[in-house]
Amino acid sequence: MTTSLGEIRVTVAYGGAIYATLPATQLGLTVTPERLGDLIALGREIKWALNDTEQAIHPTDPRLNGIYGTIWFEDLGDAAGHVHQRNVTIFADGEVDRSPCGSGTCARLAVLAADGRLPAGSVLRHESIVGSTFTGTVLDTIDAGGRPAVIPQVTGTAYRTGEHVFSIDPYDPLVPGFVLR
Repeated sequence: MTTSLGEIRVTVAYGGAIYATLPATQLGLTVTPERLGDLIALGREIKWALNDTEQAIHPTDPRLNGIYGTIWFEDLGDAAGHVHQRNVTIFADGEVDRSPCGSGTCARLAVLAADGRLPAGSVLRHESIVGSTFTGTVLDTIDAGGRPAVIPQVTGTAYRTGEHVFSIDPYDPLVPGFVLR
């Protein structure tokens, strides 16, 4: 596909959502806070260029259609059945995930397994742009609706950041809620 910085090649993968993934070095970028503005701008550009294409169609559930985000990654080395990558996930309309992104890590596992770099049992150390880390493992490979797929396992650490309590006003005319589709 063509971007404002030239031709690029992306891999589209599903891991709970559909992502466009590509190495940052393809456009002379690095996955560092200093380059975040460029990564966001181009990530949005890639997402919207692919969002309505056939590559963004989920094979069995049309509710999952569309590119959820763009994952930029940098290879930091392979050793003894381990792959180490740094990434940033640009999702929605330019939001940045502080974590390596759970569903994005699953998508990266699928891509790495398909490329032969991460066979079942191997480990991906997936580091975010701010240094938080998930560990991903391909537990098995399967056929999912005629397509190769992986059974992923992702581990990491999360921290409680807030709490929300929902209440219903008995005079609210929209109780019990609404759905627009």
